Amino acid sequence: MNKAIAFDEHTRLPAIGQGTWYMGEEAARRREEVAALRAGLDAGLTLIDTAEMYADGGAEEVVGEALRGRRDDAFLVSKLYPWNAGETDAIDACERSLRRLGTDRLDLYLLHWRGNVPLEETVRAMETLQQQGKILRWGVSNFDVDDLQELLEEPGGARCATNQVLYHLASRGIEFDLLPVCQQHQMPVMAYCPLAQAGRLRQALFSNETLVEIAQQKGISVAQLLLAWVIRKEGVMAIPKASSQAHVKENAAALQIRLSDDELARINQAFPPPQHKMALDIV
Repeated sequence: MNKAIAFDEHTRLPAIGQGTWYMGEEAARRREEVAALRAGLDAGLTLIDTAEMYADGGAEEVVGEALRGRRDDAFLVSKLYPWNAGETDAIDACERSLRRLGTDRLDLYLLHWRGNVPLEETVRAMETLQQQGKILRWGVSNFDVDDLQELLEEPGGARCATNQVLYHLASRGIEFDLLPVCQQHQMPVMAYCPLAQAGRLRQALFSNETLVEIAQQKGISVAQLLLAWVIRKEGVMAIPKASSQAHVKENAAALQIRLSDDELARINQAFPPPQHKMALDIV
């Protein structure tokens, strides 16, 4: 049975969605990107995450094309820049995103990271967008514990639906304090870059002897193992980039992978969990 995440009493989503960072940057790849997103929807990966920042809105346009004729199949998430988080600017930013996406509503709208706009003002802007029917829920991204606690104390702040943060096997800091706080408030955590960013860190993960051995023993890829590890925790979902149809199908199959206590112990030995507070990793 596929693992699901409850966003509210009416909405349950598969614990793996589709990310769109770096999409929309090359016209030659647009057809492939659209096809990958549609394949993901077909495979049940109904959450699609994007942002006005990605390719300066280009990723939102790719998502809009992928959702043409099937908007209701998706749980659509976008994010606004912190300098657009004021009461008036947020309305304008949301409307621009909606136009690029070719839709009249977002299922979830996130503050991409904290800036200089007071949280109280951002909450009011989000509530206005909800009242106008342009967004159904709102949340935040890249908020560490102090920021999140401050938000929760603001009027209406407790209605924050999620916190989207960097989380993968080589970046486990949120497990010490942020993840428990989110779980306490029944606030799902969306893990971006669950396979780590491309580069040396990802190469180190994918070539790690313990991970390669466990993946081979289970007959899965290291990428699937890493995704299954991220979503093992209650209330955590992963949003890997939907880079190709083949990768999307591989990601979807990871929903059915379960890790044994022995496997988790071996992984913990290779990548120990945090023993103290760590600054929130941000990419």
